[in-house]
Amino acid sequence: MIRCIAIDDEPLALKQIASYIKKTPFLELVGRYESALQALEVLENTTIDLMFVDINMPDLSGMDFVKTLKNPPMIVFVTAYSEFALEGFKVNAIDYLLKPIGYRDFLKSANKARNCFETHLPQLANQVEEKEYLFVKSGYKVVRISLDEIIYIEGMREYVRIHLINGMPIISLISLRILEGQLPSNKFMRVHRSFIVSLKKIKTVDRSRIVFENSTRIPVSEQYKEMFQKYIALHSWG
Repeated sequence: MIRCIAIDDEPLALKQIASYIKKTPFLELVGRYESALQALEVLENTTIDLMFVDINMPDLSGMDFVKTLKNPPMIVFVTAYSEFALEGFKVNAIDYLLKPIGYRDFLKSANKARNCFETHLPQLANQVEEKEYLFVKSGYKVVRISLDEIIYIEGMREYVRIHLINGMPIISLISLRILEGQLPSNKFMRVHRSFIVSLKKIKTVDRSRIVFENSTRIPVSEQYKEMFQKYIALHSWG
């Protein structure tokens, strides 16, 4: 699945893009925002693969916003003015969509993004999915942590606290977003702005809280609820 966000200051246009993302089987809507500034937090704290962003927005245009990002995801610009298309490609946009947007044109752009995404997927899989452990710096030491030992990871601004089956939690100076990108997505999932959980360690799900064997409870926030529910549904029996 390609994880997406949509940014547009026009509520109807934003609703339409969001509905198109939900309609497309290989896309997953992580969030939708009416300004670029609203989207900053999710870009800083979770992995986003593709961003549909309107060029003409007040305060901070979509074009200027993309230029501020150090490691932007794939970009599809949305605009009512075709003259912005050339400028969009100068910042390596995958495509641009001209309003009003029909689903057929949207799907063409989405397929371009998928082709780009799948080109890099085998390399990413070799680097991420086969990992059995991580090396993290804790104090003056570098500690090797087995992925099977991790119960959940708690974000604390610039630091993370890695909670293990055995032993005291390990604290490391690294952002939760960066650590999320290093963990295999088939074993770990971001369920809250402050928490990543080991999917194998989940004992029960009580409403919107994950419960582990040690009775620790982790909340699932609205931002990540849909993705988590899809995972539960996929692995449910009966």
